[in-house]
Amino acid sequence: QVQVVESGGGSVQAGGSLTLSCTASASTTSVNYITWFRQPPGAEREGVAGIYSGEGTTYYADSVKGRFTISRNNSKNTVYLQMNSLKPEDTAKYYCAADDGPRGRSGRWWSDARLFGYWGQGTQVTVSS
Repeated sequence: QVQVVESGGGSVQAGGSLTLSCTASASTTSVNYITWFRQPPGAEREGVAGIYSGEGTTYYADSVKGRFTISRNNSKNTVYLQMNSLKPEDTAKYYCAADDGPRGRSGRWWSDARLFGYWGQGTQVTVSS
C-alpha cells in the first residue's frame, strides 16, 4: 500500500506560478508510475503530466507543454509539478496518482486513470483572470 499526499495548491492570477508537491510513503524509485491529474469543475479527470521512474521519462498533455514541468526528488520520495504561465483554464483540483506496477508500460499509460492504484486527496488550484 502506497500513500500519496499532495500540497502546494492555492489561488493565483493568470500568468503566475505554483509548484505542487506529491510525497509518497514508498520510495519514488520503486513506484514506477506517477502522474498528476486534474479535474476542472463539471469536467472529467484528465492527465496533466506523468513521470516514469525507470529512466525519468516525462510526459505532458498538449495543453500544458512548455508551461508545466514534472520532476522528482528520490531522496525525499517527492514528485513536483512546476506550473508557470498559469491560465484560468488551469483551474481544477489536482490529484497525484501513483502505481507500483511492473515496468514496461507502453502507450498513453500516464493519462489513463484506470492504471493507477494509489491516489491523493487532491489540492485545489484556482487561476483568476
